[in-house]
Amino acid sequence: MTRDVAVLGAGMHPWGKWGRGFVEYGVVAARAALADAGVEWRDVDAIVGADTVRGGYPGYVAGASFAKALGWQGARVTSVYAACASGAQAVGAARAQILAGLADVVLVVGADAAPKGFFRPAGGDRPEDADWLRFRLMGATNPTYFGLYARRRMAVHGDTVADFAQVKVKNAAMGALNPYARYRSRVTAEEVAASPVVADPLRLLDICATSDGGAALVLSSVEFARRHGVADPVRIRAVSTVTPRYPSTVLDLPDIATDSAVAVEPDPVTFRASIARAAYEEAGIGPEDLSLAEVYDLSTALELQWYEDLGLCGAGEAAKLLRDGATTRGGRIPVNVSGGLASFGEAVPAQAIAQVCEVTWQLRGEAGERQIEGARVGITANQGLFGHGSAVVAVR
Repeated sequence: MTRDVAVLGAGMHPWGKWGRGFVEYGVVAARAALADAGVEWRDVDAIVGADTVRGGYPGYVAGASFAKALGWQGARVTSVYAACASGAQAVGAARAQILAGLADVVLVVGADAAPKGFFRPAGGDRPEDADWLRFRLMGATNPTYFGLYARRRMAVHGDTVADFAQVKVKNAAMGALNPYARYRSRVTAEEVAASPVVADPLRLLDICATSDGGAALVLSSVEFARRHGVADPVRIRAVSTVTPRYPSTVLDLPDIATDSAVAVEPDPVTFRASIARAAYEEAGIGPEDLSLAEVYDLSTALELQWYEDLGLCGAGEAAKLLRDGATTRGGRIPVNVSGGLASFGEAVPAQAIAQVCEVTWQLRGEAGERQIEGARVGITANQGLFGHGSAVVAVR
């Protein structure tokens, strides 16, 4: 029995700051995905919404919110939340329903209307909430963490601010070719260096913005796809949603502390590396099989870390991989040919779905000027707060 599910349709709402509600963005993306799939909403068996949870507004019922906006038709409904990994969790939930025989066609939707500036916890006192504590007790905003992580790479691996800037230059060049990206202008390393310092050593152009946007996928069984006239669909072959192992010795949000490794030997594989490893094992592939990767570049330094965590190079070799041009379009393993978060900004529940949209278009040969010739296998990777790992492997 195959464990693949078909990607029949992919759709997005452009990223930006549009000043409207997240449901509107999600509905636009959903209708685009349904049209791409050639499937009517009334024929969808289930809908999975990736949740937006911020300040108590009703993103926490995203599945039902999108179903109602599209028009109640009796579909099974699910809502999932895993912070930045919510979109991949939604893909995983949809895939599970299809493989279990509970649905032939599932619509996956994620959308956000993000606040201006960095994300912050909702009001009220919640001393049991690690996310609340790191803001209130330490003033550790997301950019603070990004800066600490960049400093770690500089100290441990010898990365430089020029390396970080080059990540932005690369991704901005790709984003300039993507009609869904918020920022569509190329930048130079000099412009990155001239932008304001946010969290030393990172500058404004090293860190992604917060954005509005939406993305959607129509997934189906392979059998349904064939009956629907799609003989060779893009297929999702693996969805990894692993959690960390104790003790974690790499500082991570929201826990700005290390667990003692005195009594317990740390696992040799770090959390982020374990995300990719689980995806590779399930898909029966390795990093050498990849045509492209879409990773969560919350900051330029974090993109470099993903190169190593995905096994694209050895520890400490990410900057060299970048300098050699291996991760650009036309290189050995292009990374973030969509433009990444550098070009989109964060629309938290949508971005992991948007990553799968980009891989789908690449594997179909429909990515226009961003197209990677002969793309056959792609992986997406990101990490959500509170130990939510996610990676998706798609093949053609």
